[in-house]
Amino acid sequence: MPALWIAHVSVTDAEAYGKYAELAGPAIAAHGGEFIARGGRYVQLEGRDRPRNVVARFASVEAAVECYNSDAYQAALEHARGASERDLMVVEITE
Repeated sequence: MPALWIAHVSVTDAEAYGKYAELAGPAIAAHGGEFIARGGRYVQLEGRDRPRNVVARFASVEAAVECYNSDAYQAALEHARGASERDLMVVEITE
């Protein structure tokens, strides 16, 4: 079943986070991830507001988790640590 990788982010260091984004995109694409929302308009209805929201679609939960654990994504993530506050989850799509 396909899955969504959903990230809610508050950026605290734009330069370092920019390097993360530069490296993360190719890492996600290499694992079959396709961005369907990336920092666009949103309405916060409940919970903690984080101004950057990203959604990518993967073939499965396993594919998304494999991407997260990959060397390429972990290298990108080093730039996000300390440069952002993030919540990240993977949710299976039940069609």
